[in-house]
Amino acid sequence: MTDYVLVHGAWAGGWSHEGLAEDLRAAGHRAVVVHLRGLGIRSHELHPGITLSDHVEDVCLAVAEAGFDRFVLVGHSYGGMVITGVATKLGGRIDAIAYLDAFLPEDGQSLWDITSEYEHRHYIDTQKFTPGLVAPIIGGNSSKLSRHPLLTMLEAVRFTGEEAKIPVHAYVLATGWKPSPFHGFAAKVKADPAWAYYEADCGHDVMNGQREQVLGILLGL
Repeated sequence: MTDYVLVHGAWAGGWSHEGLAEDLRAAGHRAVVVHLRGLGIRSHELHPGITLSDHVEDVCLAVAEAGFDRFVLVGHSYGGMVITGVATKLGGRIDAIAYLDAFLPEDGQSLWDITSEYEHRHYIDTQKFTPGLVAPIIGGNSSKLSRHPLLTMLEAVRFTGEEAKIPVHAYVLATGWKPSPFHGFAAKVKADPAWAYYEADCGHDVMNGQREQVLGILLGL
């Protein structure tokens, strides 16, 4: 039996991972879907002061509450920032880390540092009348999506050496979402023998667009 921790992306909620979590449980494993503060079912907690460190803490608390010793850590989209932050704290307990069409920061990088001028304009312009709270960049008409705290996009990840203890790394690129901000990360890991690289023929919501494929990848970790 393997323990899995699933982290959703910006503007979204744990609901985006529920189907995948159900499949993992049906395969005989334990799976925890983390609900990041201010988002999804925790949208009532949203305020401009929420940071990336807060979301990292949410994951660490969820791991502690679940009683997981060792686990596989999975992040989608912005969740790549969060799981990288978690890796700097709990890397020695993580058996594998998987990025699902996700941001992959290096030491000292924030989400702002690894996004383009297009994203920067969106982050700033859409919080003009809701200071510190950014509107969804895709799927903006969905009632499930929440505004997202700007500070999480500005805070950098700082490596500690813990992240280097993770033995298995995987990246899944959704090839059906264009333009995508993730091709640079995909090209980097594809050329790195320390990474397992996969492509999924679907849009950005890869864990639902190709759920069976993603399930097989995660079970293989």
